Amino acid sequence: MHLHPLLSAPLLYRVHAFLALFALCLGAVQLSLPKGTLPHRAMGYVWVVCMATIALSSFGIQELHPGSFTFIHVISIATLIVLPFAVLHARRGRIRRHAIAMSCLFVFALIVAGAFTLLPGRIMNHVVFGAAEVPHHACA
Repeated sequence: MHLHPLLSAPLLYRVHAFLALFALCLGAVQLSLPKGTLPHRAMGYVWVVCMATIALSSFGIQELHPGSFTFIHVISIATLIVLPFAVLHARRGRIRRHAIAMSCLFVFALIVAGAFTLLPGRIMNHVVFGAAEVPHHACA
């Protein structure tokens, strides 16, 4: 594993990838620590901002299919729709709905979408599995 393909990618790709990695780690912590505490709420708002930024930044990453959107972009749209409702559920005391929404976002928007970034020809594939050269059209 080497970071050169990612570190030499455009800034948008780097921000997107590092925020996604941060959100993955923070989300795992959130899921494992006690709920309803001040730290849980504070980290939760940071996670929500990260997820919104990740989703929004994904729309600028279209180099495998210029001018078109992919399945990952559908996940990004769903993320931008579900995030405010998940926060609203928590604020209104609908904790079960909040937990389900946030867990689904963690799984689908980070783990499933992240798995798609490991497909051949993508920057993260080259980071994780290595390659002699990163195609100029590869995206995160």
